[in-house]
Formats: sequence, structure tokens, C-alpha cells
Amino acid sequence: MAARQGVPRIVGQDPALLQVLTNVERAAATDATVLLEGQSGTRKELFARTLHAFSRRADGPFVAINCAAIPENLLESELFGHEKGAFTGAVARKLGKFEVAHGGTLFLDEIGDLPEALQPKILRAVETLSFERIGGTKSLQVDVRLVAATGAFREDLFFRLSVFPIQIPPLRERSADVPLLARFFIERVCAELEKPPLTLSPAAEDRLTSYSWPGNVRELQNCIERAIIL
Repeated sequence: MAARQGVPRIVGQDPALLQVLTNVERAAATDATVLLEGQSGTRKELFARTLHAFSRRADGPFVAINCAAIPENLLESELFGHEKGAFTGAVARKLGKFEVAHGGTLFLDEIGDLPEALQPKILRAVETLSFERIGGTKSLQVDVRLVAATGAFREDLFFRLSVFPIQIPPLRERSADVPLLARFFIERVCAELEKPPLTLSPAAEDRLTSYSWPGNVRELQNCIERAIIL
């Protein structure tokens, strides 16, 4: 995949990862809804940002929301917005993420944590690109490209979201990339902490490569940062 300014760097040379990047590039050339599947820590948002950066929507906004991090009673407002006076505390109109992402890409992370009662409204918004704010009566039309990540949800919503599924492999299945990622994180963390550059010894490389990394890339990054601090 060709380099482009502002795109987060994805490090690795494993064939499985290169196939993922090929699929991301193919999906980026379309407006198809993409479902990113993979274990926690595989950095699905990084791939979503890369897909956005290589799409025709690159100049538009990239809006991400972690559905698991928003309280259930606030999630509908976060996604679709609300009108002034729609409920207690709604002192002004609020734009939801679907509106904010107009002309760009909306990334719904941990979409499996969506309340079941809210999923039909999401399905309608995905299919028609229209919705109403809470307390509103006007149907709003938006132009957004939807990227979602993992989760168990209604079958009809799953099939609508998985137009173009992309499976991101866990780090243990591309162990040859571990030293490359480790060196990348060492260089970045040393620069951030203003420490002299460090090298990865052969023994350390073997130790890192032999570990299964259940927390995937996120765990490796945390491990490297902790080691440099200590």
C-alpha cells in the first residue's frame, strides 16, 4: 500500500497482514460498509483510519465512537443527537456522530455492545442513511461511510454491516512481525521520553517472539513502554 501523509503507520511484513492491507485498499476504493473482525488489541481503529485515509472521503471527517464506553442511556443521543428539551438536561440541540461524520467515515467500535433495542435504529440508519434526532420529527439525510468492529448482534444488522468483512490476525499468528513492531515502539517511546536510542538484543528478541501475546499489539506496546521507563 502506497504511503500517504497523515496515515498511521502499520508495521509488519507477514503475508497475513499484507493480505489485510490489500483488502483495506480494495475496500477503500468503494463506499461499501466494512466490518473489521479481530481480537482485542489488534488495533482495529488503526485499520479503520487507514481505510478512511485511502478512500475518496479522506478530506472529510473520521469519527470514532466506542459503543462499549458510552452508558446505554446516552448512546442513542451520542449516535443520533437530540433536540433542545428532548429530555431532562437537554438544554441545547446536540449533533450526533452520524451528523458529525457527514462526508466522511463513521467508525463504530465494539458494536456488539449496542443495546438490543437500539440495533433496529442503527440498521435503518445504515440502510437508508437517514435518522431523526431524539425529540425531533424531521428525517435527516447524511452521506457517511460506515466501518464497524466486531461483536455479537442481530443477524440482520450483522449481514448489513458485513458487506466487506476483513479479519485482522492476532499477533501470535504473525510472530515474525514482533521484532519489527518492538523496534518501532522502542524508537517511538525513546523519542517521546527523550531517552537515547536503545537496541533490541538477540535474547530479548527471542523472548518476545516466543511469547503468545494474548493482548496482541496493544500488549506489546505497553510492554515495551514499561521496559523503557524502568
